[in-house]
Amino acid sequence: MSSLALFTAYSDDSLGLASKASSKLVLTSVAFQDHITRNLLLRPHFQLSDPLRGKRKAPRKRVEESCVQTQDQQEEREYVLDSAPPTLTLAQKLGLVASPAGRLTEDEWARVKARSVQQGDSAQPCAICREEFCLQPQVLLSCSHVFHRACLQAFERFSGRRCCPMCRKELYEARVIHDAARLFRHQCATRIQACWRGYLARRRYRKLSKSICPKDKQLRRKHFEAKLQELNDSFVRYCHTDTEAFLSDINRSLSSSRRVFQQLERKHVSEPQERDWDRIQSQVVQRGVWDCPICLTALCSRSLPAEAGASSHQQRRRTALLSCSHLFHQLCLEAFEAFSIESRPSCPLCRSVYHKKLI
Repeated sequence: MSSLALFTAYSDDSLGLASKASSKLVLTSVAFQDHITRNLLLRPHFQLSDPLRGKRKAPRKRVEESCVQTQDQQEEREYVLDSAPPTLTLAQKLGLVASPAGRLTEDEWARVKARSVQQGDSAQPCAICREEFCLQPQVLLSCSHVFHRACLQAFERFSGRRCCPMCRKELYEARVIHDAARLFRHQCATRIQACWRGYLARRRYRKLSKSICPKDKQLRRKHFEAKLQELNDSFVRYCHTDTEAFLSDINRSLSSSRRVFQQLERKHVSEPQERDWDRIQSQVVQRGVWDCPICLTALCSRSLPAEAGASSHQQRRRTALLSCSHLFHQLCLEAFEAFSIESRPSCPLCRSVYHKKLI
């Protein structure tokens, strides 16, 4: 074979190898570009839609048969959202990029849920809105984090990425659960039972407090005050007379009794003898009060010592000694008796009936 033929054959082989390498390179770049475009740049907004909503509606008879199930069973049913596996990209088919993991099985979901229950995520507020779950729809991710279904939809819509808001895990799976709803119902039932038991205990305590006297002093005082008030109310309720007339009769009775006692007191008051006046005068000297309680000026008499510095006009004023051992100016006592409305006036200080003597 000539050298020209060998050169021609070698050139053809080189061109074939170069074309194969370039085509493989082009295919690899196209695969990577498709993968990046589908997963990073132009990723569609994933929605956590209910897979059962997209199905065709059943006929009326089937709907009526399905309504036999109770509402609690429908609410407690757990299912995986977006159960269809995602389509592989060209790079994943060629083995250039690792394929996504397979769908979780029921056993794996059970382990994920057990880890979430151990962490107490359902008992805590939602990490996105920081509100309690209550009875709102709740989703469990394959990374064991729990969120409101509406909150996770809003997060994916505004971020444009399908990743967990807590751990940033991508391409997760979501499952509808009802753990928070069960906890909320249990708490509501506990509160209702506590309120009802408290109402029963308070009603029983009120019944017992009416018949049994407490041992505490303050409670015992309140108990007897309530009993007395109850008796007074019953007395007023069963009294057929007018309350104002009843009270006015009591006032008239008291005033008449007071007048009778005053008359008896005046009759029993006897005029003191001379030695009684001496004893009364000694009591005045021992008390040592030398001012008239009416005019608040100094007293002076011939039989009593004059106060130092008293004027001659004050010494000429007569002094009246009462049987109750009180001293007054004669003119002051006469003025007081003139303005008194009683037939026999009483002492301005002790309000007792008196006999007087000028000294």
